[in-house]
Amino acid sequence: MRLVLSLVLSAAGLTAAGISPQEYQERRAELRKSLDGVMVLFGAEDPDDLHSSFFQESNFLYLSGWREPGAIMMLTPQTEILFLPARDPRMELYTGAKLGPDAPDAPKQTGFDRVMPKSALESAFLKVSETARRVYTIPGESHSQKLKSLAVFHDEADAAQAIARLRMVKSSAEIELITKATNATVAAHLAGWKKLSPGVWEYEIAAVMTNAYFERGCERSAYPPIIGSGPNSVILHYESNHRRLDSGETVVADVGAECSDYATDVTRTVPAGGKFTPRQRELYEIVLGAQKAAIAAIKPGMRLRGDGPSLHQIAYDYINSHGKDSHGQPLGKYFVHGLGHYVGLDVHDPGDPAAPLKAGTILTIEPGVYIAEENIGIRIEDIVLVTADGSKVLSAALPREIADIEKLVGK
Repeated sequence: MRLVLSLVLSAAGLTAAGISPQEYQERRAELRKSLDGVMVLFGAEDPDDLHSSFFQESNFLYLSGWREPGAIMMLTPQTEILFLPARDPRMELYTGAKLGPDAPDAPKQTGFDRVMPKSALESAFLKVSETARRVYTIPGESHSQKLKSLAVFHDEADAAQAIARLRMVKSSAEIELITKATNATVAAHLAGWKKLSPGVWEYEIAAVMTNAYFERGCERSAYPPIIGSGPNSVILHYESNHRRLDSGETVVADVGAECSDYATDVTRTVPAGGKFTPRQRELYEIVLGAQKAAIAAIKPGMRLRGDGPSLHQIAYDYINSHGKDSHGQPLGKYFVHGLGHYVGLDVHDPGDPAAPLKAGTILTIEPGVYIAEENIGIRIEDIVLVTADGSKVLSAALPREIADIEKLVGK
């Protein structure tokens, strides 16, 4: 019995596969260099809801890799402490054994030099805040309000912004995990194309796709699958997936996996009947041309959007100067969302879209045109790594040329 309990405890707090404990320590060390005070981060609580599963808050996960609920992290330039809740043997009958703060090997299992009971947070905070100039917390975090009341004469600072600067550039281990999620997602899209035909329900396509990446070692979806056919193809974040496909329609499939905590995000627009109509082909080629133009311009120093030259402006100008709607008007007004976003632990990872891109940044490029009166929505989205001299499309294995798509849909 003692051996079994030990095995359960050692497995409970495993960090993300592929991310070493040393990397988490290095992230915290780099962040601590920038601090002028004390930072307190609260991990996620157990949802206590049969409809939800526990998932760690992403900033907390980025700095610790810790996957158990109720933890708190305190960082200063000199020290780092992980606070853990006391064990509850009765609750562990339902949730499994947890690591307690008094476990002799708690520092080794967590990667923190100091592990203390959660009940000691307030006294520890008061002690370090005596010499701290600022208190860093996540804005809007309810648990941090009481700590702020204990340090009313301290400046407040945004912990999320400080962490985001680190999260924008991915390590080689992070790139490997995002690549894994992307490869599984490519396989999922291809599986969905085989299933896709008139008469099939949107949710059936979603089921085939999610099963494909679950079978490839991904633990969950990065976001609810979007399978939008016909009139649903013009709804940007359509998630109901409760319509039956009809021939002659476009189907926007925006589906991405999450593997070992890291997300990806890939979209293709395909014909429900296996062949694009002439009008769908025309619009598709315009969106694809805009995407190719934006991807060709990616390099360090370029901006996703903002004043001056940007990837968004390149894509918008392409769409607005190619093709017309049924009234003879340019198509730019039908490109109604941003060109892309950063990707990492969150599918919409934090970061400033107006900041110059750096090598190691991973982002999506996803131009789209949505014409409701024609029931045609077209979005093409790939996930792209910024390299030292350009970019690499991590999802390039998923076809995006019309001829290649028509060879595979429904086959």
